[in-house]
Amino acid sequence: MRGDRRLSDGTDEPTILVEGLTKRFGHFTAVDGVSFSVAPGEICGWLGPNGAGKTTTIRMLLGLLHPSEGSCRVLGYDPTREAKRMQAHVGYMSQRFTLYNDLTARENVRFYGQAYGLSRAELARREDEIVSMAGLEGRADTLTNNLSGGWKQRLALGCAIVHHPQVVFLDEPTAGVDPISRREFWQLIYRMADEGISVLVTTHYMDEAELCQRVGFLSQGRLIALDTPERLKETRMRGDVLEVNCDDAERAMRLLQGWAREDLDLKEVALYGAQAHVVVSDAETMSSILDERLRAAGLVVDGIDWIAPTLEDVFISAVTDG
Repeated sequence: MRGDRRLSDGTDEPTILVEGLTKRFGHFTAVDGVSFSVAPGEICGWLGPNGAGKTTTIRMLLGLLHPSEGSCRVLGYDPTREAKRMQAHVGYMSQRFTLYNDLTARENVRFYGQAYGLSRAELARREDEIVSMAGLEGRADTLTNNLSGGWKQRLALGCAIVHHPQVVFLDEPTAGVDPISRREFWQLIYRMADEGISVLVTTHYMDEAELCQRVGFLSQGRLIALDTPERLKETRMRGDVLEVNCDDAERAMRLLQGWAREDLDLKEVALYGAQAHVVVSDAETMSSILDERLRAAGLVVDGIDWIAPTLEDVFISAVTDG
């Protein structure tokens, strides 16, 4: 698989190929029979709560953990046996900024470039490129400890790709970063994908999952769905979504949850911002029933609308169904 990565039909081989990957820690199964692939230049997102198995899977793909069962290949390398050779072609950014706070921004880039074996000339060129990419012009000689979270984030990504990797693993890279910095970071991800770099990114932010070309839903170590955000909304939603707009969304949610347990066919009830979302089998029939009941309970109902599902609605539906 190394070298010319073309199949006989002219399509590209996957840069990541995983089949039946499983990891057990004693009696606990952290990753349970996961299979998937990632194409060159694809942004593949993994969405799931803490403990779903996202980080454990990445650690196996990097060769940091050995699988209990199954197999995986990254750029044709077996991470279990060929991690050292593979790492020259792979970038990794963990949940925490892997930077040295007592070094300047430029010194951090230089350190990682030397660790990856870049020549002096190449490293000098990459220093300038990454400083520019991270928006650190004029701040390259600032101690990293004195940089904002957004600058640290972009600098950490630059250090992870200083050696021009073909695959980049990003493990919840925007956790705790402000929305503007997150948006700027995703612009860098798209730039990498345009250059043919495969990106596997884990997140628990629904808006970030929407930005991926394909999204995998992980729950309790299992990959329960994997497709484009649009296709997931079309195929993995059990029922119709009603959005309840009223003067007290939290009280409405509690009432709806009680009715679901008692006598109404409400598949899921969740708070979504200032509205409550309800999944039902028949939106037209149920909207009038809910409107009448909520008003009788003393709520001021501004409207109950049948809406297209959000990715969060689909995720909850898939997890509940899976």
